[in-house]
Amino acid sequence: MLAVPILLLVLVPYAPTFGAQLPGNGKAKSPPVATNGQPFPWDRMRLPKTVSPLHYSLTIHPNLTTLDFTGVARIQLEVHEDTSTVVLHSKDMVISNALLLAPQGPRPLRFLEYPPSHQLALLSEEVLIKGRMYEVQLEYAANLSESYHGFYKGSYRTSSGELRVMASTQFEATSARAAFPCFDEPAFKANFTIQIIRESRHIAISNMPKLKTVKLPGDLLEDYFDTSVKMSTYLVAFIVSDFLSVSKTTRHGVNISVYAVPEKIDQTAFALDAAVKLLDFYDDYFDIPYPLPKQDLAAIPDFQSGAMENWGLTTYRESGLLFDPNKSSASDKLGITMVIAHELAHQWFGNLVTMEWWNDLWLNEGFAKFMEFISVDVTYPDLQVDDFFLGKCFEAMEVDSLSSSHPISTPVETPAQIQEMFDDVSYDKGACVLNMLRDFLTPEAFELGIIRYLKSYSYQNTVNSHLWDSLTNICDSDDLDEGRMKHKEFCSGRKPQAGASKWYSDDELDVRGIMDTWTLQEGFPLVTVDIRGREVRLSQERYLKTDDPSLTEGFLWQIPLTYMTSASTTVHRFLLKTKTDVLYLPEEADWVKFNVNMNGYYMVHYEGQGWSSLISLLKNNHTALSSNDRASLINNVFQLVSIGKVRLDTALELSLYLSKETQIMAVTQGLGELVPLYKLMEKRDMTALENQMKGFIVELFRDLIDRQEWNDSGSLSERVLRSYLLMFACVRNHPPCVSTATRLFNEWRDSDGNMSLPSDVNLAVFAIGARTPEGWDFLFEKYRVSMHTSIKSRIKSALSISPLQDKLKWMMEQSLQGEVMKTQDLPHVVISISRNPHGFKLAWDFLRANWPALVKKFDLGSHSIAGMVTGATNQYSTREKLEEVRGFFGSLTEETGSELRCIQQTYETIQDNIRWMDTNLPLLQTWLDRHSSNPGTQAHSQAHVDL
Repeated sequence: MLAVPILLLVLVPYAPTFGAQLPGNGKAKSPPVATNGQPFPWDRMRLPKTVSPLHYSLTIHPNLTTLDFTGVARIQLEVHEDTSTVVLHSKDMVISNALLLAPQGPRPLRFLEYPPSHQLALLSEEVLIKGRMYEVQLEYAANLSESYHGFYKGSYRTSSGELRVMASTQFEATSARAAFPCFDEPAFKANFTIQIIRESRHIAISNMPKLKTVKLPGDLLEDYFDTSVKMSTYLVAFIVSDFLSVSKTTRHGVNISVYAVPEKIDQTAFALDAAVKLLDFYDDYFDIPYPLPKQDLAAIPDFQSGAMENWGLTTYRESGLLFDPNKSSASDKLGITMVIAHELAHQWFGNLVTMEWWNDLWLNEGFAKFMEFISVDVTYPDLQVDDFFLGKCFEAMEVDSLSSSHPISTPVETPAQIQEMFDDVSYDKGACVLNMLRDFLTPEAFELGIIRYLKSYSYQNTVNSHLWDSLTNICDSDDLDEGRMKHKEFCSGRKPQAGASKWYSDDELDVRGIMDTWTLQEGFPLVTVDIRGREVRLSQERYLKTDDPSLTEGFLWQIPLTYMTSASTTVHRFLLKTKTDVLYLPEEADWVKFNVNMNGYYMVHYEGQGWSSLISLLKNNHTALSSNDRASLINNVFQLVSIGKVRLDTALELSLYLSKETQIMAVTQGLGELVPLYKLMEKRDMTALENQMKGFIVELFRDLIDRQEWNDSGSLSERVLRSYLLMFACVRNHPPCVSTATRLFNEWRDSDGNMSLPSDVNLAVFAIGARTPEGWDFLFEKYRVSMHTSIKSRIKSALSISPLQDKLKWMMEQSLQGEVMKTQDLPHVVISISRNPHGFKLAWDFLRANWPALVKKFDLGSHSIAGMVTGATNQYSTREKLEEVRGFFGSLTEETGSELRCIQQTYETIQDNIRWMDTNLPLLQTWLDRHSSNPGTQAHSQAHVDL
């Protein structure tokens, strides 16, 4: 699954969400009592392994008028231990009948329900014998869910205003149990045969192709779908709607279809082509044919996460699939391609080979996130994805630098705990660690190893160690006989200096030993480098934003260090396995840069003259380093200020080189480090310093901003950067930008919105237009009637960064109601308003006032809730605000969220902000006074909005 992007102007921010809410710590309170008052025969959250399902036959009949559904589930079971009890999952449904289908005829089963664990116990009068097969049948009814998980109701309005209802599924992580009784854990894989009863005005689609349709009485039809491959319950999917579709066939003969509401079917062509290209790529790269005859992609009008990888029927937000070449922006194109690449990668990583349990979710999500970049780099080189990968690692480090972080592989049991695993650590850190491993092993060896992993464990479940074993001694594998020629050539042509032996000899290669240090402990290392002539003294410690040094003790990583020097372009390698070590440079050098291109998931601090030499290099010849190297220096130096390793004025001196920077990764990272400094001030009464800081940043980037053209020309990275810079400049009231945006908005409004604005700059234009009540109302009306998701998305962002407080409050209320502004977008709206200096108090008040409704709609532990919690609070920096935040979250119960990790992250972030302000405000004031030639000249009287 892919989490929806929720930050305004984060370039292609795709990263997770779903499931059911359940507090508790794994063991149900003992002894559990069923709903009828009798003892319930099982007291653990995880199901017993006495029986397992082999096949489900499901008949589902949704009624889109009464908004409920009935179902019959026949489950074929294999018995592993003699038992008279079958325990499985069931949630929010009424079971009307339970039968054991025996050769001598059906026999009724007694059943007990235990809602706290979502469990159902079937009690047989006869013992079910080990080694035998049995079949049970359950008849049930339930309401279509009002949330975004389970089998839930969705709706959309046509251009004429007619409301149309549909029903679709979202089962990951723990919501299949709300649509049919099942063994709802990923290791209970089975085959599924599905039948859907519907009205003739609708269609039904599911994981597998439709075999036939049978007419039933009452103008009803029953669709029969082919039996699925063996898969986990969370991957089952079905949709009943009035969607239309377009189709194509891949080179490998797989039928690809894209489904959307009828009036948006003309926005599906790009996604269809991308899906064909990407599925063909994966088919070849993994050397394993896609095992189903078809792959559908459906754009769902109501969808909480970004997308979902249901096998054969991937589902998406409309914004993640629909593209109009005349109205969608460059970042829309990149985002859509990446999300399709992510979900199609899951067809192998996650669907074909699935983690044993949710503690290893990263085996699904980290791989899918990583493969987005590998696949799109090859299939769409014009999208320049290499310019964006590093941003994922910086995002992961942001949460991984707190003591509330968690290891990539973490024990979880309850649905709420499972939900919380769908975060930046599982997705982005997972991807960055895999990228580091690929660089360590070489791309060829890495590719060989993951093909071996997928072939070894197809249709099975895995744990971390299975992956590490597959990546060890790859050229000794028997699988090579079936592999492709290039793999044989790689292994046969391997010289002593090939592959991982660049680091040290092959017989020492312990992939598991190295990678366990990255997946089984939280956080990441800070490597300190002290260069004295040719001698380089190395040491490592955990990077942690804390005032308690003891929290950094006891951590040790095996770190694949890389470095380059002024003396040559060679990338040198060294595996740091101990707390301290020494290496020797081939020759003395003017400067040394460690972590080349930041392929490693670690930060670097340079002692002595190390930072001075790098700052001098950036000022005099910044292109001697790659843009990723420049971005990593910007990130590292400012993050080192937070833990007191580097003085703020050193970091600010380094930032001065940005006046010459033109590359997207370095520019956006520069803004990403500097803008938060004044965002902290906006929430305190320090207008003079705040405006001085804003003026400094605008002046720093003024030349680059003024060179931007108001059109859609250039490469994708140039276009995304243009959109970013013009938005920043307009929000900061840079006069040339405000003037052009105002003119364009007035012309657009005078044409009643019919004039075509360049898609990459219309967000800046809309943001200026939304500053007046008349402009805001005009934009809202265009939002209401637009059929283009990309336009609606940018208008919504512009509306949320307006200075008009009554409008901001109304916007959040409307989003919660979901009539005009969809509730799925509420988290984005709340976060955006939280960053708005005119709206942050409103967003915090709204979050507190509506907490119960938000948790019910979006789910405890979900990425949506976590995003709103951190978004509404993470720019506070006073002790008074910390107490206010603690007061609210401390008043919650475990059932309403008191144990959520995002709350601990919020406390830590505010404490870090307080320390930063206490330590650095005087330094910042002094430095700005010294470096602003005309202090205040850029500090315009109005300070609007987000950036």
